Amino acid sequence: MALDTGTEALARLAEEHVDHRFKGLPPDAYGLTVAELAAQRRNLFTGGFTTPVLALSAERLAHNLALMETYSARHGLAFAPHGKTSMAPQLFHRQIEHRAWGITLAVPHQVRVARAFGIRRVFLANELVDAAALRWIAAEQDADPDFRLVCYVDSVRGVELMDAALEGAARPLDVVVELAAGEGARTGARTEAQCAAVADAVAAAPALRLTGVAGYEGEVPDADPERVRAYLRRLVALAADLDKQGRFGGADEIVVSAGGSAWFDAVADVFTEIPALSRPVLKLLRSGAYVSHDDGHYRELTPFNRVPEEGALEPAFRLWSQVVSRPSAEQAFTNAGKRDAAYDLHLPFAQVVRRDGGAERPATGVTVTGLSDQHAWLRTAPDAELEVGDWVGMGLSHPCTSFDKWQLIPVAEADGTVVDYIRTYF
Repeated sequence: MALDTGTEALARLAEEHVDHRFKGLPPDAYGLTVAELAAQRRNLFTGGFTTPVLALSAERLAHNLALMETYSARHGLAFAPHGKTSMAPQLFHRQIEHRAWGITLAVPHQVRVARAFGIRRVFLANELVDAAALRWIAAEQDADPDFRLVCYVDSVRGVELMDAALEGAARPLDVVVELAAGEGARTGARTEAQCAAVADAVAAAPALRLTGVAGYEGEVPDADPERVRAYLRRLVALAADLDKQGRFGGADEIVVSAGGSAWFDAVADVFTEIPALSRPVLKLLRSGAYVSHDDGHYRELTPFNRVPEEGALEPAFRLWSQVVSRPSAEQAFTNAGKRDAAYDLHLPFAQVVRRDGGAERPATGVTVTGLSDQHAWLRTAPDAELEVGDWVGMGLSHPCTSFDKWQLIPVAEADGTVVDYIRTYF
């Protein structure tokens, strides 16, 4: 599948018609194409949008994309941001425009979305033993010499299943051995000896080619800087040992990959210690939440808190809902709930209030205390100025479970002008 096909697929997104599938969009825009609606440059607050509506900040989105491009280049890292965060092909392409090596994904469905939009390089940060999915990937590779997929292996049994499913493929599938972050962590071979056994199994599998090692430092038990760096040094040592043993004989380059959104500073530091190997090394970072950042979990965990001289990510999401009930001086309810807002890590944060399309003011004395399916529960202090009909702008925590509740997300400039719409595929 060629990249120009992906460009055509992106163009077709603009031809999609606005209808009942998409929450929050102006009712009088139904029947327009997305391109026609975008060209109207409606205002989020006065242009007929209905609540609840999730919006992305155009300026903050651009800032975050540029910041991680600069950070990766400064530290000599290739960047394959995790696409599971947004599942938005428009953002995938913007990330690649900002010099991303490719896109990281987690499951076959996500790869199919990426391929439908012409993504040529995919790092599958997961084990894959589904025979039907493997055969589809082999067919994609056979049909498109520019398509490359790299995925995890962590067991001899997994290697056997993959090799059997890929029998007859025209070219081998690149795999990396996943080293677990410790006992009780998620996937990955637990010991270096187990990793070596997996590497031996790959060498005996004609349909596979060992091209590196990978892991996820976010799973280190009781993670702190020392434990995370110790695990990453094990990963680097594993790559060096496997290379010394000649395990990467068929590879053009050696992939060493790690990096979520909480410890990429440690990855950058430790990956400078990778010694000269027999082939060029692709130091591949996979952080994904940066694209929208957030007002909760990742705002607390971002490595930029530890290295402020490198810059700062900016939360780009804001969920707007409307006060529909004010039953007492201490309580109010808006019309956004679990169907609209991420709540798996933190509840939303009330930030600003708008009345009758007027100027924003701080949401002083307003706290979100709970979510029902379609309501946010607000506790209001005596100094809270809040009445039925007011719009409340909320910050969110955890980008991955914010994107997945919205199929078409307005991108708004600081004055509320909506300049684009982001389509998601979950």
